Amino acid sequence: MMDAFGWFRWRDAVDIALVAAILYRVFVMFRGTRAVQMLVGLGFLVVATVVARRLELQTLGWLLDNFWSFWVIALVILFQPELRQALTRMGQGRVVATLIGASREERAHVADEIAAAVESLASRRTGALMIIERSTGLRHYAELGVQLDAVVSADLIVSVFQPASPLHDGAVLVQGGRIVAAACFLPLSRNIHAGRTLGTRHRAALGVTEEADAVAVVVSEETGRASIAVDGQLETFGDPERVRDRLLELLAVGDGRPRASALTRGVRRLWSRAAHRA
Repeated sequence: MMDAFGWFRWRDAVDIALVAAILYRVFVMFRGTRAVQMLVGLGFLVVATVVARRLELQTLGWLLDNFWSFWVIALVILFQPELRQALTRMGQGRVVATLIGASREERAHVADEIAAAVESLASRRTGALMIIERSTGLRHYAELGVQLDAVVSADLIVSVFQPASPLHDGAVLVQGGRIVAAACFLPLSRNIHAGRTLGTRHRAALGVTEEADAVAVVVSEETGRASIAVDGQLETFGDPERVRDRLLELLAVGDGRPRASALTRGVRRLWSRAAHRA
């Protein structure tokens, strides 16, 4: 028995484990997208190639052989969005975000102000969409919006998303500790299951987090509930204070920072109710 497996080395086990991990990640990344149908189509071409060679179908075999001669270019064209997403995620992570992103104080300030804005907007059921950049640059989305370059503040965010504001359509984009643009238009999610149950804001939030490692905060104008999209997944919160805690976690601020006092939270709620009555 030992002689039968004497050729199997520990490097082979590592090789098999790495290939299995890569294939698993590829299948997870493709799950629920149009890429699944394209993979099925490629599988059909593989089967057709084998059949054509076995049955000696020269014309069909010639066409398929020419296709496989350029299979690398074909795969790059077919799976361009998925390949871009995979390469982008290779440079993501908390360490990278800490090295090239905003300081800890700026990230904590962003979480506080966005959470306060969410509480005010949710109380009056005003729809909103805020995108927080992490390690992946989102400048190409900012260029499509209206340039602001202002310090992140709850008052500014609330005023932007008022129905009478010319900037309420689209998303607010936050880079570092500043709002760089408003009225930004984002790609909608390519998840075929998300489009059936979610509105445009939520699909845009999922779409940008599928393309980059950004954090998207959404307030629904129908229910007034707040949601956070990250890595193509949507989390819904009933308590706006949970939005702040989750943002602190996603922005790598940590749990050592004290929560806002009960007095501070009470003042915020009174301010939001007064604004709602006004």
